[in-house]
Amino acid sequence: MIREDLRNVAIIAHVDHGKTTLVDGMLKQGGAYHENQATTDRVMDSNAIERERGITILAKNTAVHYNGVKINIIDTPGHADFGGEVERILKMVNGVILLVDAAEGAMPQTRFVLQKAMSLGHRIIVVVNKVDRPDARVHEVIDEVLELLMDLDATDEQLDSPMLFCCGRAGTASYSPEEPGTDLKPLFETILNYIPSPEGEPDESLQLLVSSIDYNEYVGRIGIGRVERGSIAVNQAVSISNYHNPNAKMKNARIVALYQIDGLNRVPVEKATVGDIVCFSGAEDITIGDTLNAPGTVEPLEFVKVSDPTLEMTFSVNDSPFSGQEGKYVTSRQIRERLYRELLKDVSLRVTDGDTTDSFRVAGRGEMHLSILIETMRREGYELCCSQPKVLYKEIDGVTCEPVEKVSIDVPDEAVGAVVQKLSARKGDLLEMNKIGNRTRIEYLMPTRCLIGYRSEFLTDTKGEGIMNTLFDSYQPYKGEVTTRFTGSLIASETGKATSYGLFNSQDRGAMFIGVQTPVYEGMIVGMCPKQEDIALNVCKEKHLTAVRSKGADEALILTPPLVFSLEQAIDYIADDELIEVTPKSIRLRKKILNTELRLKAQAKLKK
Repeated sequence: MIREDLRNVAIIAHVDHGKTTLVDGMLKQGGAYHENQATTDRVMDSNAIERERGITILAKNTAVHYNGVKINIIDTPGHADFGGEVERILKMVNGVILLVDAAEGAMPQTRFVLQKAMSLGHRIIVVVNKVDRPDARVHEVIDEVLELLMDLDATDEQLDSPMLFCCGRAGTASYSPEEPGTDLKPLFETILNYIPSPEGEPDESLQLLVSSIDYNEYVGRIGIGRVERGSIAVNQAVSISNYHNPNAKMKNARIVALYQIDGLNRVPVEKATVGDIVCFSGAEDITIGDTLNAPGTVEPLEFVKVSDPTLEMTFSVNDSPFSGQEGKYVTSRQIRERLYRELLKDVSLRVTDGDTTDSFRVAGRGEMHLSILIETMRREGYELCCSQPKVLYKEIDGVTCEPVEKVSIDVPDEAVGAVVQKLSARKGDLLEMNKIGNRTRIEYLMPTRCLIGYRSEFLTDTKGEGIMNTLFDSYQPYKGEVTTRFTGSLIASETGKATSYGLFNSQDRGAMFIGVQTPVYEGMIVGMCPKQEDIALNVCKEKHLTAVRSKGADEALILTPPLVFSLEQAIDYIADDELIEVTPKSIRLRKKILNTELRLKAQAKLKK
């Protein structure tokens, strides 16, 4: 049976090439809203962090109707750190819309997602987006996309993929770069004509691959997947198996509730058949990669093995003097439960117990992947301490190998010298350098560990105008030691509140991180020392009152504004012997050993 009334398609692209904005336009023109209904931009980015940062973290499903055909659309993340989402979502669709920015062209993540789609044999619709940009270079970008397809050994059919020219924000599409579009009809028509309809046998036994997991406190885990064969109904008994775990004991379950996506809503249905993307509850232990079959049948579908994590951080209980003052969840049991609950939704994450009962090793795909988990937890009321990220090494043929990233950099011409100098010092190998207008695009291959702490330097060197994207490339033999931090820390030697007098006397030593009346404790990092050494100082010092009354004795003290770190900047900054104290209201930097005397003794031992 061929479902002519249905199409399943995913939108894939590099970061910030306009996927979510294009989905907005498709929803508006596909009848998902009532007439005159108030709408928000980037409606698919429902998570608060997604809306703030302007990025998509979780893949999301929606559906529109056009000419009697239901089009299931999946909006996917663009960041390499969330590549696990893209890999598994592609199993639910029959084709993809590849979005490419008309100015930036084909970028590293464009290659990554396109490669995944081509390996599954999906049909591709190429959409050159943002054609209204003043710096758009549409014809060059068309050539770049064709070169990329040839690089990835595309078939003749894939090289003949239809190409459209869109402006996602205006909601227009056209078949030619010279023709301004009026609406998205060309895109809808191309989806209907080019993306294959789902096929399968509705009368055979059930086969459904779980590609995504949602979690609801009332019903527990909700599986999301596409019906590959047969049909699924409420109250139906099913057996659960897994392709990568064939010897596991077969589990049985009953479907309690069944939903399909329509517009932005989950609509309850009694039954779904071949090609339908459904959400179901009732299978408690369901996980990503599981297959639902008819009772007693074991026919698991092959599932994409998600790439292993490359970075690891230690999350531990907050043991600072300020612990428990701002957070709701502070114990190791609560942190453990929250981390293991995250594993239900995030297949790219790994959580293991740490060296102590109060710590956990959390491995992910990159700094952003881990920082968003920390940010989500602090907003939920958790308090914890986080260590410096460490890369995960692999032993390959008896050689210690480390993860290496492909770094793509787009910078103004005047910043090229500073960027090349810094990256070369961090063991980077220059692959390519091309001039595009008054900017230069540089590609490097460099160890993941050498990139930790570089982003803030990069923004300073490029005056905030540089764009840097990284993508995991391979594991290569360890490239040797490298110094990545050339500054020390200014550390509070007393507990109390910072005074203007104490800060005024301390700011000559380096840049301060705190302002007046900020509560501090012994061992808390209050500033950055320009030399590679740590200095303990008293920022709580009061001015002693005397009987001396000289001219200018009580003049106002002029303080330099403090540097306030975001969570990512804090992760970039901290050294091996430092931690980030994360609470719902504060981000503090501290030493692992808070007591000044004990810390100096530990440092002296290391130097021996």
